[in-house]
Amino acid sequence: MTSPSKGQAENRGGGRPDRPAPADGDGAPNGRDRPGAAQRLSRTGRWRRDGPRSDGASSHGVRGTEHGARGVDDGAHGTWDVRGDEDDPGEGLLRLDGVTVRFRDRVALDAVSLDVAERQTVCVLGPSGSGKSTLLRVVAGLQAADAGQVWLAGRDQAGVPAHRRGVGLMFQDHHLFPQRDVAGNVAFGLRMRRAGRGEVDRAVAELLDLVGLPGAQRRAIAALSGGEQQRVALARALAPRPKLLMLDEPLGQLDRSLRERLVVELRQMFLQLGMTVLAVTHDQGEAFALADRVVVMRDGRIAQVGTPLEVWQRPASEFVARFLGFDNVVAATVQGTSAVTPWGRVLVPVGTSTGRCQLLVRPTGVRLTSADDGLPCLVRARTFRGGLGVSLLLQPEQGPTLEAACSLREAPAEGDQVRVAFSTEDVVVLGGTE
Repeated sequence: MTSPSKGQAENRGGGRPDRPAPADGDGAPNGRDRPGAAQRLSRTGRWRRDGPRSDGASSHGVRGTEHGARGVDDGAHGTWDVRGDEDDPGEGLLRLDGVTVRFRDRVALDAVSLDVAERQTVCVLGPSGSGKSTLLRVVAGLQAADAGQVWLAGRDQAGVPAHRRGVGLMFQDHHLFPQRDVAGNVAFGLRMRRAGRGEVDRAVAELLDLVGLPGAQRRAIAALSGGEQQRVALARALAPRPKLLMLDEPLGQLDRSLRERLVVELRQMFLQLGMTVLAVTHDQGEAFALADRVVVMRDGRIAQVGTPLEVWQRPASEFVARFLGFDNVVAATVQGTSAVTPWGRVLVPVGTSTGRCQLLVRPTGVRLTSADDGLPCLVRARTFRGGLGVSLLLQPEQGPTLEAACSLREAPAEGDQVRVAFSTEDVVVLGGTE
């Protein structure tokens, strides 16, 4: 059988945080002093920092050069550009080595290892209870690991509290401060860092312009729509210019049309700013639109890692395929150029190894045909998918139900008898039975 996609990895690559402070990437709202000064988005659209670094390193000869960020010693201020060398694809900013988290007798993360390169957006996908939110909490410093290490910008984060990690965290339900106006929310992290008022005002104005809310400083949080609150939360998380921005179900509470619009804006913004982003979501469409790499999790382990295209085209297992919404999966045995399945013989891609496997046929590969040798099926249901055409639920004379996709023009009615054939380009060999 064919080997899984190169995106598959051997486990390499709960709950929600209960306090708002790490969402700003600066610290807990306990008033403790923190080093550093204001960060600004320059008029060229690049994040810049003037003054001491928040991680305690000197501004002069910034250590960020070791990780793809360019440091400039101007004798007075250490100014560095998060995007670094435009020709450098970026080195690893975040690394997890064998991270394990246990809650009594339940393993939430099971020896998870993952690398996130600088200026890369990685989305962690998985059903509820798969460990994706626990992974985020461990990186943020909100959950201790029982085993393994977390490295951020080349430094082991063992013992480093959340407010010293230099990460930003944006929650699904925003965690905005209702008693403060928009400006007060966005400026929270900067004020915790003792930034001057002029710098704060400039940074707030530039950030609100960046997220599409120019001039909204004095607006009340209660007067904002859900999408506007999401933009304020993003501006607040970006204000301290975190090394790593983490998003916990960032668009989960928004309606579909707004989610689709914002996910495009977010990706463009992250590319423009050269941000490194780690997001968790259960929505594969959102992940595929936003991410450079996708991590699929199951029961605290990594089931597959790859680009959105790799994961979509070559799911590594039946679990991944079904999680992505593909239900046409059956046990099969490859013999020569075809596989024996409950639906009869199905042609497989050239070079497929013989033996037992799980076979996926995408709905687009189940074609209506008038040929006499097509598989007879009864149309049990049809669902209009708008611009995506029509989804058909078919009951073959033999084997489990099939999902097929076709245009509205050729869609049969419920109760019709049809015949189908399978397109080899939409047949995927998933591997051994689970």
